[in-house]
Amino acid sequence: MIKKILFTLVLVLFINQSYAEEKNMIIKLKNGDVVIELYKDIAPKAVERFLKLTNEKKYDGVVFHRVIDGFMAQTGDVQFGNSTLETYDLNRAGTGSSEYPDLEAEFSNISHERGILSMARSSDPNSANSQFFICFKPSPHLDRQYTAFGKVISGMEFVDLIKKGEGSNGEVVDPDKIISIIPKS
Repeated sequence: MIKKILFTLVLVLFINQSYAEEKNMIIKLKNGDVVIELYKDIAPKAVERFLKLTNEKKYDGVVFHRVIDGFMAQTGDVQFGNSTLETYDLNRAGTGSSEYPDLEAEFSNISHERGILSMARSSDPNSANSQFFICFKPSPHLDRQYTAFGKVISGMEFVDLIKKGEGSNGEVVDPDKIISIIPKS
């Protein structure tokens, strides 16, 4: 009985440690790899969701449906924005989410500077789910209004090459996509 308890405890600790080790990830784009650092201590729920969807390969093939030059590139609609699924609908990309419940806001003092990853949401602060954006330039009007959960630490030049959208909403025709997201070893 004690051996079973010890085995279970060791297994749980090993799984939790493996999961916790995923602090840096690689977003593979057509022009190159983008290395991101995740802020687990600042936005634990958002990071947990990002890792869960990444581990399930839900972000692979998801398009950057909204890209505003000089502001940000938005992606992460795993419901309608995944170009590899039958549910893909570019006209609806940006309106979908994952099968999991929305997240409570985790606002912090992290500034939305160039390279910050932040959870996209509706007007409800507690509506973030799977979508996120990467800032091209500082966007202080987003500070303490959106959940910043990571930052690009290398490869920002590849983020800059993501195809830009048209109009004030940044809608993209024939958008670039995430090839995959993997742990940085």
